[in-house]
Amino acid sequence: MKGCMALVFCVAALTAWVVTAGKTNTLVVLFPQEDPYIMSRGSELEGYCNDLLSELSKKLGFKYKLHLVKDNRYGSMDSSGNWHGMIGEIIRKEADLAVAPLTLTAVREQFVDMTTPFMQTGIGFVLRKDLTSEESTFSLLSPFSTNMWVGVLIAFLLTGLCIFLVGRISPTEWAEPDSEEHSFTLLHSFWYITGALTLQGAGPHPKSLSGHVVSAIWWLFTVMLLACYFGNLISMFHSNNKHISIQTFEDLADQDEIDYGTINAASTMLFFKNSNNPVYRHIYQHMERKKSYVSNTAEGFRRSQEGNFAFIGEAASLDLAVARNCNLTRSQEVIAMRAYSIAAPLGSQLVKNLSIAILQLSESGELTYLRDKWWASSCVGANRAHSSKALHPHDLRGLFLLLGLGLGIGLLLALLELLSRARNQAKDSKKSCCSVLTSELNRRFGSGRESTEQDSSDKSKA
Repeated sequence: MKGCMALVFCVAALTAWVVTAGKTNTLVVLFPQEDPYIMSRGSELEGYCNDLLSELSKKLGFKYKLHLVKDNRYGSMDSSGNWHGMIGEIIRKEADLAVAPLTLTAVREQFVDMTTPFMQTGIGFVLRKDLTSEESTFSLLSPFSTNMWVGVLIAFLLTGLCIFLVGRISPTEWAEPDSEEHSFTLLHSFWYITGALTLQGAGPHPKSLSGHVVSAIWWLFTVMLLACYFGNLISMFHSNNKHISIQTFEDLADQDEIDYGTINAASTMLFFKNSNNPVYRHIYQHMERKKSYVSNTAEGFRRSQEGNFAFIGEAASLDLAVARNCNLTRSQEVIAMRAYSIAAPLGSQLVKNLSIAILQLSESGELTYLRDKWWASSCVGANRAHSSKALHPHDLRGLFLLLGLGLGIGLLLALLELLSRARNQAKDSKKSCCSVLTSELNRRFGSGRESTEQDSSDKSKA
């Protein structure tokens, strides 16, 4: 019985709304001209709210005509209790709907009916990127990127291994593997190149031409790498000294170098005015004392781009500004979560049906699609290019190529030195050069005992 009565009530309400819409023929819809909600492109209008209104009209089957709000304001009440902006026109029934980024507040809900929110947002602030810096515990690592440090580590390991191989292969470094102690063990090799990193000549030192080549290349690589590191480190320190770290509203309130403000008489200003939080009260008192209010969001973004100014506004609008202006950044902290709704006169039978339609669009993902469509960022490449001043491997690729070439030449020279000795020994012992070279390599890389036993057995047979 209750279900039937509810169904009858819904049908009656829908019928009454259709009749009302039929009498007025088309609905008068208020809008402010604001990017990206509703914008004029020649004689046509486009934007997020325009697309939203089009989807709602398709679902509910009504016609509408758009009317620009007279004073281009959202709605505030003066000291005498009179409302201005879109809310004022809705209260006076000069329009049927107000479709805009209109914040749902308790005060507005007392004078107009508002639908289910079509967008969630909050309060944040935006400022120029070069006015803020993030403090890092590992600031000494910041001159090089992660990939750069990995590249330096690989270069260190390869050079140590190369010094070890050259010391084993070159007969100048290790002439008699059976009787002499090898100076360049793997541990000694890494200790030697570590000393070069600190510009200290840790011994033992290479004696062969191939060892000198590898050593010289590594010293050249080290000196140039350290020069790049300290140069970038000093540059970052000088740059950061000009900045202050502003990540939260508390950071904003605790400094006086950067001015800040919000739209005059808007809901964001009223939030700070009525808040009992001491930080937010301090922000409001600062704005009152400095009279740092702006008339609209466009002016706030313009002042933020020009210099020492942080514009406080709703996160949805700030995200759009950051997507369009690559030199701006938004605070990670978002406070006072709020929502945007469509406003209608008190008692309007449109509100219930519009709320249901908005929920259907949300459940189908249409609202998410519209958000992604109109908030698409044009700063993807720019953010990647300017996100960090750290050096990357491609910045010093010539230096890495020089090191690789030097290591290759050093190994080649060590092999040529060993080959030259093998040829001389082959002439003296009347053996093939390849067998002597193989025997030498076996003696130097762990098979010396077997080769010695083989030589002694050959001599005994002879």
